[in-house]
Parts: sequence; C-alpha cells; structure tokens
Amino acid sequence: MMAVDIPGLDQYIATQSFQVPVLGFLINIVLAILLSAITSYVYVRFGTPLSNRRSFARNFVILSLTIMFIITVVKSSLALSLGLIGALSIVRFRTAIKDPEELAFLLVTIAIGLGLGADQRVISVIAVMAILGVIVARSQYMNKGKDDQMMQMLITGKGDDLPTLEQITAKVNNYGTSVHLKRFDVSSKDLEILYLVHFASFDQLKILADELRQMSGKLTVTYLDSESG
Repeated sequence: MMAVDIPGLDQYIATQSFQVPVLGFLINIVLAILLSAITSYVYVRFGTPLSNRRSFARNFVILSLTIMFIITVVKSSLALSLGLIGALSIVRFRTAIKDPEELAFLLVTIAIGLGLGADQRVISVIAVMAILGVIVARSQYMNKGKDDQMMQMLITGKGDDLPTLEQITAKVNNYGTSVHLKRFDVSSKDLEILYLVHFASFDQLKILADELRQMSGKLTVTYLDSESG
C-alpha cells in the first residue's frame, strides 16, 4: 500500500505566496498619491477643525501609501500576513484625535490604501470621489447665502473678579450669528476661552471686543482667521 505524503501546515503556509505584478503596483502607487493629495486639498479647503489642517493633511499621502503597501504584502503571502499580526501587536498608536472630522478624513485615507492594495482601482476611485464630492457639496450648501465671517475668538484674563463663562458667552451671542465653544480653561486667577464665531460683518468684531473690555479691563480679546489652520 502506497503511503501518501500529506504536507504539514508549515509547508502549506510557506508555499502560499505569489509574485506581485510590478506594473500594477506602480499604478496603485500613482493612484494612491493622486487620491490622497485630492483628499488633503479637500480637507484643508473645506475642513472645519481648528487644528493646523495643512500640517495634519501632509500625512495623508504617506498613510495611504503605507496602508496600500501593507495590504499588497499581506495578500501576496499567508506567511507574511501571519508575521504582520505579530509585528503589529507590539506597536502602540496613542495619537489623540480631538475632532471627529479629522477621524473621518483619516478613514478616507486608510480606505484609499485598502482599496488600492486589494487592486480595486475603479471602485476605490469612484468611492473616494463620491465621498469627497459629498463633503464639498455639504460645505457649499452650509455656506450658501451667508456673507458672515467665521473667526476664532480667544478671550484671556488674569486677576480677580473676572466675568463668568455664562456672562461672556451671553455677550458673544449678542453679536455672533452662531457661536461654538471650543475650549474653556479657568483657574483661581486665569481665564482662557476659545470660541468659533460667525459674524455678520467685521464692524461687529470691534464692537464686541470693546464691550467685553468694558465688562472687565482684565480681559484680552484676540481674533484669528479660522482658515489659517
């Protein structure tokens, strides 16, 4: 009776691999760079986070290329995919994402790498352009018919008997068409408040600053263009 040689699991894993087509890989690289660059532009131009958007967007191309490379390597070899699990288990990612919109754009960038790494070029291009189109359309719709100016308003104060957050916010609400509190830091003798405010005209910026200083001479008001991020 002839013995049948059944390969072991280690031999099966070692033989489950294929050569990645170089031309296809280069095409995916070009597409990843283009799609992530477009995503970066949309984020900087139409994003609303108050962080440095240009600095944050510089990571999109690198992230999408890295994800695409990882997926390409993983799908080419079962052994490498198992090794990747072990390698990533010792990596800790602790970067804090403070704005949900930043996370949304990161997911779009990761999706670019995943789609192209899986050689789903047409689907990836269509999906990414559709998502970015929705973002641009939403931004245009929200700003349609508005002539107001969106500004970051930083109010700081040092000393005793400073106005409360409620008093300051009520005053800002009298002049802003919309007011969003972004940060509030207070101690026994220090106050720092950051708002994102829409003003109907630039004249209201000076009027509001004068009225806040009338509330307390210890307050300092600084305006920053929200698009400078």
